[in-house]
Amino acid sequence: MTVLPDDGLSLAAEFPDATREEWQSLVAGVLRKSGRETSGTAAEEALSTRLQDGLSTSPLYTADDAPSADGYPGFAPFTRGSRAEGAAVAGWDVRQRHARTDPALTNEAVLADLENGVTSLWLAVGPGGVPVSALATALDGVFLDLAPVALDAGDEFAPAAEELLRLHRERDVAPHQVRGTLGADPYGQLARTGTESADGVGQAAELASLCAREYPGLRAVSVDALPYHEAGGSDAQELGCSLATGVAWLRDLTAAGLSVEDACGQLEFRYAATADQFLTIAKLRAARRLWARVAEVGGAGPAARAQRQHAVTSPVMMTRRDPWVNMLRTTVASLAAGLGGADSVTVLPFDHRLGLPDAFARRVARNTSTILLEESHLGRVIDPAGGSWYVERLTDDLAHAAWAWFQEIERAGGLRAALLGGLIGERLAATWKERSGRLARRREPITGVSEFPLLDQAPVVREPAPEAPRPTAFGSAGGLPVVHRDQAFEALRARSDAHLAATGARPRVFLGALGPAAAHTARASFAAGLFQAGGIETVHDPVSVDADTAGDAFTRSGAAVACICSSDALYAEGAAPVARALVAAGALRVFLAGRPGEQEETYRQAGVDQFVVAGGDAVAVLGSVLDRMGVA
Repeated sequence: MTVLPDDGLSLAAEFPDATREEWQSLVAGVLRKSGRETSGTAAEEALSTRLQDGLSTSPLYTADDAPSADGYPGFAPFTRGSRAEGAAVAGWDVRQRHARTDPALTNEAVLADLENGVTSLWLAVGPGGVPVSALATALDGVFLDLAPVALDAGDEFAPAAEELLRLHRERDVAPHQVRGTLGADPYGQLARTGTESADGVGQAAELASLCAREYPGLRAVSVDALPYHEAGGSDAQELGCSLATGVAWLRDLTAAGLSVEDACGQLEFRYAATADQFLTIAKLRAARRLWARVAEVGGAGPAARAQRQHAVTSPVMMTRRDPWVNMLRTTVASLAAGLGGADSVTVLPFDHRLGLPDAFARRVARNTSTILLEESHLGRVIDPAGGSWYVERLTDDLAHAAWAWFQEIERAGGLRAALLGGLIGERLAATWKERSGRLARRREPITGVSEFPLLDQAPVVREPAPEAPRPTAFGSAGGLPVVHRDQAFEALRARSDAHLAATGARPRVFLGALGPAAAHTARASFAAGLFQAGGIETVHDPVSVDADTAGDAFTRSGAAVACICSSDALYAEGAAPVARALVAAGALRVFLAGRPGEQEETYRQAGVDQFVVAGGDAVAVLGSVLDRMGVA
């Protein structure tokens, strides 16, 4: 074997360095072929992707784009990880959520999870889970010194914490072996419900003092950013609200007598992990950096500034239709959470939106982390995103945007004042409105819902989950709403389902394709996907029609509306007479797939009511179609 001498020479030394200007010139050349005249920086910006919070991602990153180095894993400011060893020793904590009200069934599911790879439990207690009095039954057979428990008890966190600690004492678990989170979260409850418990903060402070004195491995408080994510907030807004919540807790806990270091040690931060893997990685890295700065300003020593993170796969991205695709979404999200440095990761089951998960869904959820850790070995690399110019820049940009939002909340009087005064709700509503527009136009496609829907797929039925009622719109009494990416299309599909149940058939649209398949397939496929996203069945029979056959074909289809599909050249020849034939046959509405160009007035005079194009408001179009067909 020949060994190359270590003379410091680069393997690329004989190749000339390419400049950014040369690359931009090549990009401009490609854009010019598509009719876009641009050059220099403008050519590069033409390929940039706009994100929320005023951020954007570029098509090319170099070392010049990366911010200054952010230390090492395990050292302040902890951007690269809260622990020097990362997940390399034992992987991340696989935390499964359980939210059944029946303690016996909960216990059965808990034991199955722990026997098959789960390393900690996230247990709903109280109105949304097992009763506090039945906690012992739910945890029967669980070795509490080996399996940490994170409680989610809402306003009942104090009695739930007392009962859990009683179980530890009863089972002779030494105080130094007790781990987990008691889940005190009055600020999260305020965000969710719009109401405050009488002495929630005071009770939480008492628990934090107890944990700081007697239980070094136990944290009392959850800083839950999920309410802001579930209300449609952006990543920067989620981060900023979590910082404001953390600062509120530092004030409360130090006022109760804890040191800044002890107060920091009582907080566990919870974030959403989405299928946008790079944004999730950047968000978790930015969260640690920002919290380290907050703790530093608060007077905490370097070791106390590390943020403890619990990442949960986003409930907002989960869909009710074609729920199997949720497996792909949660896999990417959990991968991003692990690579982003989360200490604990919860993968929500693929049937989460449908109700309580069955055994198969829980198995898939827990095995997602197992495969990533044990087969893909993702935990063996410490901070795998470190050194990526793209991720480093995205982390820095996101951190600055989140810090600006956090400062705005603080100027408004802090988290509580910003919630009660409406600042947070108004800002999240504006963000969700903007995102809803992209979803409606399918600029943010949802596989199985707005793209590639399956109307004949058998529904997946689950037992309803015992969730507390939450608002579904901004401005409703009771705190921040819960939104979902698919909700506009889901409302359309529900109307179609009701029509099917009442009449035995779904609403239909006839696709009047002109010319050979080569000419009409692209637009016919586009139109089929568009209408099916609203639960409208498409009839494409015969394969091709003309002015003489379109009327009879439409009548036989049983459809109420029609859409003409073909190439621009064939539209010029036959769209107008076909439209007249469809109107004469009784079509309530005639669409044409594509932009009409100079022929718009001709087509409209022939009976075309609307033109459907990529990037158009699909929700508005589909809603108007269902209205026109009388589908309630």
